[in-house]
Amino acid sequence: MDALITGVTEWFTVPLQFEFVQRALLVSVVAGVVCAVLSCWMTLVGWSLMGDAVSHAVLPGVVLSFMFGLPFAVGALVFGAGSVALIGVVNRTSRVKEDAVIGVVFTAMFALGLVLVSRVPSQTDLGHILFGNVLGVSDTDIWQVLVLAAVVLAVVWYKHRDLTLYAFDPVHAHALGINPRLLETLLLGLLSVTVVVALQAVGIILVVAMVIIPGATAYLLTDRFERMLLISASIAVAAAVAGVFTSFHLNVSTGGSIVLAQAAAFALAYLLAPRQGVLWRGRAARRYRARQSSAVAPAP
Repeated sequence: MDALITGVTEWFTVPLQFEFVQRALLVSVVAGVVCAVLSCWMTLVGWSLMGDAVSHAVLPGVVLSFMFGLPFAVGALVFGAGSVALIGVVNRTSRVKEDAVIGVVFTAMFALGLVLVSRVPSQTDLGHILFGNVLGVSDTDIWQVLVLAAVVLAVVWYKHRDLTLYAFDPVHAHALGINPRLLETLLLGLLSVTVVVALQAVGIILVVAMVIIPGATAYLLTDRFERMLLISASIAVAAAVAGVFTSFHLNVSTGGSIVLAQAAAFALAYLLAPRQGVLWRGRAARRYRARQSSAVAPAP
Protein backbone atom coordinates (compact mmCIF):
# COMPACT_ATOMS: atom_id res chain seq x y z
CA MET A 1 0.00 0.00 0.00
CA ASP A 2 2.82 2.38 0.89
CA ALA A 3 4.53 1.63 -2.41
CA LEU A 4 1.32 2.44 -4.27
CA ILE A 5 0.93 5.76 -2.46
CA THR A 6 4.57 6.61 -3.12
CA GLY A 7 4.20 5.78 -6.80
CA VAL A 8 1.11 7.95 -7.20
CA THR A 9 2.78 10.81 -5.35
CA GLU A 10 5.87 10.64 -7.54
CA TRP A 11 3.67 10.50 -10.66
CA PHE A 12 2.54 14.03 -9.83
CA THR A 13 5.56 15.50 -8.06
CA VAL A 14 8.35 14.47 -10.45
CA PRO A 15 7.01 16.39 -13.48
CA LEU A 16 6.46 19.51 -11.38
CA GLN A 17 10.21 19.75 -10.82
CA PHE A 18 10.53 20.97 -14.41
CA GLU A 19 9.67 24.57 -15.24
CA PHE A 20 8.28 23.74 -18.68
CA VAL A 21 5.72 21.41 -17.08
CA GLN A 22 4.67 24.14 -14.65
CA ARG A 23 4.21 26.54 -17.55
CA ALA A 24 2.28 23.99 -19.55
CA LEU A 25 0.01 23.25 -16.60
CA LEU A 26 -0.73 26.93 -16.04
CA VAL A 27 -1.56 27.64 -19.68
CA SER A 28 -3.60 24.44 -20.08
CA VAL A 29 -5.69 25.08 -16.97
CA VAL A 30 -6.36 28.73 -17.83
CA ALA A 31 -7.20 27.95 -21.46
CA GLY A 32 -9.34 25.02 -20.39
CA VAL A 33 -11.40 27.06 -17.95
CA VAL A 34 -12.04 29.86 -20.45
CA CYS A 35 -13.05 27.39 -23.16
CA ALA A 36 -15.23 25.46 -20.72
CA VAL A 37 -17.13 28.55 -19.59
CA LEU A 38 -17.82 29.70 -23.14
CA SER A 39 -18.58 26.10 -24.13
CA CYS A 40 -21.74 26.18 -22.03
CA TRP A 41 -23.21 29.00 -24.11
CA MET A 42 -22.03 27.39 -27.34
CA THR A 43 -23.89 24.21 -26.36
CA LEU A 44 -27.13 25.99 -25.46
CA VAL A 45 -27.17 28.25 -28.50
CA GLY A 46 -26.21 25.38 -30.82
CA TRP A 47 -23.06 26.99 -32.18
CA SER A 48 -20.74 24.01 -32.14
CA LEU A 49 -20.14 24.32 -35.88
CA MET A 50 -19.47 28.05 -35.45
CA GLY A 51 -16.74 27.20 -32.96
CA ASP A 52 -15.22 24.88 -35.53
CA ALA A 53 -15.40 27.63 -38.15
CA VAL A 54 -13.71 30.29 -36.02
CA SER A 55 -10.97 27.95 -34.81
CA HIS A 56 -9.98 27.10 -38.39
CA ALA A 57 -10.49 30.59 -39.81
CA VAL A 58 -7.82 32.13 -37.57
CA LEU A 59 -5.02 30.17 -39.26
CA PRO A 60 -4.22 32.72 -42.01
CA GLY A 61 -4.22 35.52 -39.43
CA VAL A 62 -1.77 33.63 -37.24
CA VAL A 63 0.55 32.93 -40.16
CA LEU A 64 0.46 36.55 -41.36
CA SER A 65 1.21 37.74 -37.83
CA PHE A 66 4.21 35.46 -37.74
CA MET A 67 5.43 36.69 -41.14
CA PHE A 68 5.20 40.36 -40.11
CA GLY A 69 6.55 39.87 -36.60
CA LEU A 70 3.27 40.64 -34.82
CA PRO A 71 1.73 38.81 -31.85
CA PHE A 72 -0.37 35.83 -32.91
CA ALA A 73 -3.40 37.30 -31.15
CA VAL A 74 -3.57 40.27 -33.53
CA GLY A 75 -3.97 38.29 -36.74
CA ALA A 76 -6.10 35.62 -35.10
CA LEU A 77 -8.60 38.13 -33.74
CA VAL A 78 -8.80 40.00 -37.05
CA PHE A 79 -9.45 36.87 -39.09
CA GLY A 80 -11.69 35.30 -36.44
CA ALA A 81 -13.94 38.36 -36.29
CA GLY A 82 -13.72 38.81 -40.07
CA SER A 83 -14.83 35.25 -40.75
CA VAL A 84 -17.79 35.63 -38.40
CA ALA A 85 -18.81 38.86 -40.15
CA LEU A 86 -18.41 37.22 -43.56
CA ILE A 87 -20.61 34.30 -42.51
CA GLY A 88 -23.29 36.73 -41.37
CA VAL A 89 -23.19 38.78 -44.59
CA VAL A 90 -23.37 35.75 -46.91
CA ASN A 91 -26.12 34.18 -44.80
CA ARG A 92 -28.27 37.32 -44.91
CA THR A 93 -27.72 38.10 -48.60
CA SER A 94 -28.14 34.63 -50.13
CA ARG A 95 -30.50 31.69 -49.96
CA VAL A 96 -27.73 29.36 -48.77
CA LYS A 97 -28.37 27.99 -45.28
CA GLU A 98 -26.13 29.01 -42.40
CA ASP A 99 -24.48 25.62 -41.88
CA ALA A 100 -23.43 25.53 -45.54
CA VAL A 101 -22.11 29.11 -45.36
CA ILE A 102 -20.10 28.23 -42.26
CA GLY A 103 -18.62 25.23 -44.04
CA VAL A 104 -17.64 27.28 -47.08
CA VAL A 105 -16.04 30.12 -45.10
CA PHE A 106 -14.07 28.07 -42.60
CA THR A 107 -12.71 25.63 -45.19
CA ALA A 108 -11.72 28.52 -47.46
CA MET A 109 -9.99 30.35 -44.61
CA PHE A 110 -8.22 27.20 -43.47
CA ALA A 111 -7.06 26.50 -47.04
CA LEU A 112 -5.75 30.06 -47.28
CA GLY A 113 -3.83 29.48 -44.08
CA LEU A 114 -2.27 26.29 -45.44
CA VAL A 115 -1.21 28.15 -48.60
CA LEU A 116 0.39 30.88 -46.49
CA VAL A 117 2.15 28.27 -44.34
CA SER A 118 3.66 26.81 -47.51
CA ARG A 119 5.07 30.24 -48.37
CA VAL A 120 6.87 30.64 -45.04
CA PRO A 121 10.62 29.92 -45.28
CA SER A 122 11.19 26.16 -45.05
CA GLN A 123 13.50 26.44 -42.06
CA THR A 124 10.61 27.80 -40.00
CA ASP A 125 8.35 25.17 -38.45
CA LEU A 126 4.80 26.38 -37.90
CA GLY A 127 3.49 22.99 -36.83
CA HIS A 128 2.89 24.34 -33.32
CA ILE A 129 0.15 26.56 -34.77
CA LEU A 130 -1.78 23.51 -35.96
CA PHE A 131 -0.97 21.10 -33.15
CA GLY A 132 -0.03 23.35 -30.22
CA ASN A 133 3.23 23.66 -28.31
CA VAL A 134 2.21 24.13 -24.71
CA LEU A 135 5.50 22.68 -23.46
CA GLY A 136 7.41 25.51 -25.16
CA VAL A 137 5.38 28.59 -24.25
CA SER A 138 7.35 31.76 -23.53
CA ASP A 139 6.74 34.42 -20.90
CA THR A 140 5.07 36.56 -23.58
CA ASP A 141 2.74 33.69 -24.49
CA ILE A 142 1.80 33.16 -20.86
CA TRP A 143 1.00 36.83 -20.29
CA GLN A 144 -1.03 36.91 -23.49
CA VAL A 145 -3.08 33.91 -22.37
CA LEU A 146 -3.62 35.35 -18.88
CA VAL A 147 -4.67 38.79 -20.13
CA LEU A 148 -7.04 37.51 -22.82
CA ALA A 149 -8.51 34.94 -20.43
CA ALA A 150 -9.14 37.65 -17.83
CA VAL A 151 -10.86 39.81 -20.45
CA VAL A 152 -13.16 36.98 -21.56
CA LEU A 153 -14.07 35.95 -18.01
CA ALA A 154 -14.68 39.55 -16.95
CA VAL A 155 -17.03 40.20 -19.87
CA VAL A 156 -18.85 36.91 -19.31
CA TRP A 157 -19.27 37.68 -15.61
CA TYR A 158 -20.62 41.16 -16.37
CA LYS A 159 -23.04 40.04 -19.10
CA HIS A 160 -23.83 36.48 -18.02
CA ARG A 161 -27.51 37.18 -17.25
CA ASP A 162 -28.17 38.70 -20.67
CA LEU A 163 -26.17 36.00 -22.44
CA THR A 164 -28.01 33.24 -20.59
CA LEU A 165 -31.41 34.74 -21.40
CA TYR A 166 -30.38 35.06 -25.04
CA ALA A 167 -29.26 31.42 -25.11
CA PHE A 168 -32.54 30.13 -23.68
CA ASP A 169 -35.05 32.53 -25.29
CA PRO A 170 -33.83 35.28 -27.67
CA VAL A 171 -37.42 36.37 -28.34
CA HIS A 172 -38.03 37.00 -24.64
CA ALA A 173 -34.70 38.80 -24.41
CA HIS A 174 -35.76 41.12 -27.25
CA ALA A 175 -39.10 41.76 -25.53
CA LEU A 176 -37.23 42.90 -22.41
CA GLY A 177 -35.27 45.48 -24.42
CA ILE A 178 -32.12 43.39 -24.91
CA ASN A 179 -30.61 43.50 -28.39
CA PRO A 180 -30.15 39.83 -29.47
CA ARG A 181 -27.94 40.77 -32.43
CA LEU A 182 -25.62 42.73 -30.13
CA LEU A 183 -25.37 39.75 -27.77
CA GLU A 184 -24.74 37.46 -30.72
CA THR A 185 -21.90 39.70 -31.85
CA LEU A 186 -20.50 39.82 -28.32
CA LEU A 187 -20.64 36.03 -27.99
CA LEU A 188 -18.91 35.53 -31.32
CA GLY A 189 -16.25 38.06 -30.35
CA LEU A 190 -15.64 36.19 -27.10
CA LEU A 191 -15.40 32.98 -29.09
CA SER A 192 -12.68 34.49 -31.28
CA VAL A 193 -10.67 35.59 -28.24
CA THR A 194 -11.14 32.20 -26.58
CA VAL A 195 -9.81 30.44 -29.66
CA VAL A 196 -6.67 32.57 -29.43
CA VAL A 197 -6.27 31.63 -25.76
CA ALA A 198 -6.64 27.89 -26.41
CA LEU A 199 -4.45 27.97 -29.50
CA GLN A 200 -1.36 28.13 -27.29
CA ALA A 201 -2.34 24.93 -25.53
CA VAL A 202 -3.68 22.56 -28.17
CA GLY A 203 -3.29 24.25 -31.55
CA ILE A 204 -5.91 25.16 -34.12
CA ILE A 205 -7.01 21.64 -34.99
CA LEU A 206 -7.98 20.67 -31.43
CA VAL A 207 -9.31 24.04 -30.25
CA VAL A 208 -12.82 23.16 -31.36
CA ALA A 209 -12.82 20.16 -29.00
CA MET A 210 -12.02 22.34 -25.99
CA VAL A 211 -14.82 24.75 -26.95
CA ILE A 212 -17.41 21.98 -27.31
CA ILE A 213 -16.69 18.93 -25.13
CA PRO A 214 -16.76 20.42 -21.58
CA GLY A 215 -20.10 22.17 -22.10
CA ALA A 216 -21.64 19.15 -23.83
CA THR A 217 -20.48 16.92 -20.97
CA ALA A 218 -21.85 19.23 -18.29
CA TYR A 219 -25.14 19.47 -20.21
CA LEU A 220 -25.62 15.74 -19.63
CA LEU A 221 -24.97 16.05 -15.91
CA THR A 222 -27.25 18.89 -14.80
CA ASP A 223 -30.32 20.92 -15.74
CA ARG A 224 -29.19 24.10 -13.97
CA PHE A 225 -27.01 26.51 -15.89
CA GLU A 226 -25.00 27.70 -12.86
CA ARG A 227 -24.03 24.13 -12.07
CA MET A 228 -23.33 23.53 -15.72
CA LEU A 229 -20.70 26.29 -15.66
CA LEU A 230 -19.01 24.83 -12.57
CA ILE A 231 -19.08 21.26 -13.85
CA SER A 232 -17.75 22.29 -17.25
CA ALA A 233 -14.86 24.25 -15.71
CA SER A 234 -14.06 21.39 -13.32
CA ILE A 235 -13.93 18.90 -16.18
CA ALA A 236 -11.59 21.22 -18.11
CA VAL A 237 -9.23 21.60 -15.14
CA ALA A 238 -9.15 17.87 -14.45
CA ALA A 239 -8.54 17.11 -18.13
CA ALA A 240 -5.75 19.69 -18.32
CA VAL A 241 -3.98 18.20 -15.30
CA ALA A 242 -4.44 14.62 -16.52
CA GLY A 243 -3.35 15.53 -20.04
CA VAL A 244 -0.17 17.36 -19.04
CA PHE A 245 1.02 14.67 -16.64
CA THR A 246 0.12 11.84 -19.00
CA SER A 247 1.96 13.47 -21.89
CA PHE A 248 5.05 13.89 -19.68
CA HIS A 249 5.17 10.26 -18.57
CA LEU A 250 4.21 8.70 -21.93
CA ASN A 251 6.02 11.24 -24.12
CA VAL A 252 2.94 11.93 -26.26
CA SER A 253 1.16 15.03 -27.53
CA THR A 254 0.02 17.27 -24.67
CA GLY A 255 -2.86 18.82 -26.59
CA GLY A 256 -4.05 15.43 -27.76
CA SER A 257 -3.86 14.05 -24.23
CA ILE A 258 -5.94 16.93 -22.86
CA VAL A 259 -8.65 16.49 -25.48
CA LEU A 260 -8.70 12.71 -24.99
CA ALA A 261 -9.19 13.24 -21.25
CA GLN A 262 -12.15 15.52 -22.02
CA ALA A 263 -13.54 12.96 -24.45
CA ALA A 264 -13.26 10.26 -21.77
CA ALA A 265 -15.25 12.45 -19.38
CA PHE A 266 -17.93 12.89 -22.04
CA ALA A 267 -18.08 9.14 -22.65
CA LEU A 268 -18.59 8.48 -18.94
CA ALA A 269 -21.32 11.11 -18.74
CA TYR A 270 -22.96 9.73 -21.88
CA LEU A 271 -23.10 6.26 -20.34
CA LEU A 272 -23.59 6.92 -16.63
CA ALA A 273 -25.12 10.38 -16.15
CA PRO A 274 -28.20 10.31 -13.88
CA ARG A 275 -31.40 10.58 -15.93
CA GLN A 276 -29.48 11.38 -19.15
CA GLY A 277 -26.98 8.52 -19.38
CA VAL A 278 -27.69 5.69 -21.80
CA LEU A 279 -27.32 2.98 -19.16
CA TRP A 280 -29.39 4.94 -16.65
CA ARG A 281 -32.22 5.47 -19.13
CA GLY A 282 -32.05 1.84 -20.22
CA ARG A 283 -32.46 0.64 -16.65
CA ALA A 284 -35.31 3.10 -16.08
CA ALA A 285 -37.05 1.83 -19.22
CA ARG A 286 -36.73 -1.78 -18.07
CA ARG A 287 -38.19 -0.90 -14.68
CA TYR A 288 -41.08 0.90 -16.34
CA ARG A 289 -41.84 -2.08 -18.57
CA ALA A 290 -41.69 -4.38 -15.57
CA ARG A 291 -44.18 -2.23 -13.67
CA GLN A 292 -46.46 -2.11 -16.70
CA SER A 293 -46.31 -5.87 -17.08
CA SER A 294 -47.12 -6.46 -13.43
CA ALA A 295 -50.00 -3.98 -13.63
CA VAL A 296 -51.69 -5.74 -16.54
CA ALA A 297 -50.95 -9.30 -15.42
CA PRO A 298 -54.21 -11.24 -14.75
CA ALA A 299 -55.00 -12.04 -11.18
CA PRO A 300 -54.62 -15.75 -10.23
